[in-house]
Amino acid sequence: MVRYAWEHTFVRWSNLTLQDDEQRRLPGYRDEAVVRRFDAPEALETNFYEVRAKSVLNRVPGKSQMPFRWTINPYRGCSHACVYCSWGGTPILMADGQHRKLADLEVGDAIYGTIESGRYRRYAHTTVLAKWTSVRSAYRVTLENGTELITSGDHRFLTNRGWKHVIGAEQGPLQRPHLTTGVSMVGTGPFVPQPAETPEYRRGYLCGLIRGDGHLGSYRYTRPGRTIDEVHRFRLALADAEALRRASDYLARFDVSTTEFAFTTAAGNHRVMTAIRTQTRQNVEQIAELIRWPTRASVSWRKGFLAGIFDAEGGRNDFALRITNCDEQIISWTADSLKLFGFDVAYDRTRNPNGLTSVRIRGGLSEHLRFFHLTDPAIIRKRSIEGQMVKTFAKLRIVSVESLGLRMPMYDITTGTGDFIANGVVSHNCFARPTHKYLDFDAGRDFEREIIVKVNAPEVLRVQLAKPSWKHEHVALGTNTDPYQWVEGRYRLMEGIWEAMRDFTNPCSVLTKSPLLLRDLPLMLQIAERTSISACLSIPTLDEKAWRATEPHTPNPRARLEAVAELNRAGIPTGVLIAPLMPGINDAPHQIEPLLELATAAGATSIGGVALHLRGEVRGIFMDWLRSQRPDLLERYEELYSRGAYAPPQERERLSRLVRRGPGRARGFTRTRPVVDPRAGELPSQESSQQQALF
Repeated sequence: MVRYAWEHTFVRWSNLTLQDDEQRRLPGYRDEAVVRRFDAPEALETNFYEVRAKSVLNRVPGKSQMPFRWTINPYRGCSHACVYCSWGGTPILMADGQHRKLADLEVGDAIYGTIESGRYRRYAHTTVLAKWTSVRSAYRVTLENGTELITSGDHRFLTNRGWKHVIGAEQGPLQRPHLTTGVSMVGTGPFVPQPAETPEYRRGYLCGLIRGDGHLGSYRYTRPGRTIDEVHRFRLALADAEALRRASDYLARFDVSTTEFAFTTAAGNHRVMTAIRTQTRQNVEQIAELIRWPTRASVSWRKGFLAGIFDAEGGRNDFALRITNCDEQIISWTADSLKLFGFDVAYDRTRNPNGLTSVRIRGGLSEHLRFFHLTDPAIIRKRSIEGQMVKTFAKLRIVSVESLGLRMPMYDITTGTGDFIANGVVSHNCFARPTHKYLDFDAGRDFEREIIVKVNAPEVLRVQLAKPSWKHEHVALGTNTDPYQWVEGRYRLMEGIWEAMRDFTNPCSVLTKSPLLLRDLPLMLQIAERTSISACLSIPTLDEKAWRATEPHTPNPRARLEAVAELNRAGIPTGVLIAPLMPGINDAPHQIEPLLELATAAGATSIGGVALHLRGEVRGIFMDWLRSQRPDLLERYEELYSRGAYAPPQERERLSRLVRRGPGRARGFTRTRPVVDPRAGELPSQESSQQQALF
């Protein structure tokens, strides 16, 4: 049945007629690409760009968790349309303390740069004066914290030894200061995602702000000439308009109307204060309900609460960020919420009879910025780092600098200071956006509908494998996009790639979601006679609903299991990768255990699993999908991924145990290391170089 499926696919493709072809020049490619469209249900609204690649063997970064160093991806982009397979742009530190994607920057925007002041360099506000692109040879700089910077060789970064070009030499025409391993970048440290403005976030913000700085109460007393002795009052007076406007807006969203009035005038060192108020019973009771302490606080609520209490009672200087209050309950909620997000907190208690206490965040500027980006307080002046000394952080040490072997567009901005802060690194203008975006394509829909086809991949591979310098190292196929996505039925590039592997006796493996690889079983068997070859099929779930929701255009999971069985029967060692494991979607025992049983019955030589990774723009795309398809899980995922791209260690271990305890373990399957789905984990490669945390 499986063989019939791919044979039928090939026959259907072979009978197609092409529409009128056109040509388009893609950034990074010398020759124009032929743009083709195919009249088939799967190919509707999809463009295929036929290009001639200069190289197809891509080196995997040395720090990667992958157990191989080389990979091949004959296609860029993937028609499988999985909701967790895409990536994004670079966060730039704005003058208001927030961060914004480079793609959204405009000329005139206020951002941060640096200036020299006396003996030190300090952060300073600057303005975007211009923005453009140019095509340059690309290099990848990898930092100790995992950040990857894609840039031109002439680009400069600020290091602990001054400004340095990406590449250079000790002698000759390229003699200049350049990056070397062991040198550390200078900057604030990497940024974290900013919170979504959910109803829970708004409740938390109002709770923190009003409990910290507001007045709310209902009173009963007799007043001459009045028949009603009940008085209801709410008032919030602030000197900072941003927090007052946010509070007024959030209250209005909960159907609480307020009026604004002048509270005090400026006098001496005291600024003008403006207030909002309401005196109706219904509004006061509604506000009291909104700021009630929750029985179980969500992640969104806690982020909002920390933003609100910081706006009300927080402050920061170059050395410390503190939130101060006399109410022990507020102090407790503040400290507990900070600890939940991994902040190292200290208590500064005074001897005042009122119990005045400060909760202080340790860790300096990098942790202060993490707090601001994680919680998003409204008051801009409190988020300012202007004038603070620029320092080097240990985890910004350079691990490697390598050429990508291709040309790509470098997005450059000119600023008033000549530099800017991109994901925590001081950058001297030019840099590039990764993957599909450097081809001027969108990272979401275009990744699924604008497919790059390296039509000469088999021929180029033969040239590279024939080089005397090639050491016949293991090559993994399908580590970024699936080589057996359905368009392979038309282009048949994998046949030539397998033939090259066979003829040069090169060890290899393949990861795919498609049983289409059975078409090439004869070639795989020929390779197995000469060297090692293995396969792995990614099967995240058997659940029909979960499969259709998360992998809408992939082959049926049961067809993939049949392919596993047929490959193993033929003598090709084939395993199963249960990835990505998504809490609440495909991690229930009744979903996992049948899959493990069927994988065992198919003779899977290994069974692995890995939790969902949400790096860069993948996070936004996946969260948007949750909002529309599974809003009941949104809060859970915000909590799980509150600190970055990975689920907490205990959650990853829980998911790993689900796979380990299955029937495969009884058969003696070994998992030498956690198996990682490179597409879910966004493994960067030479030709599809994504920058996991920076550009």
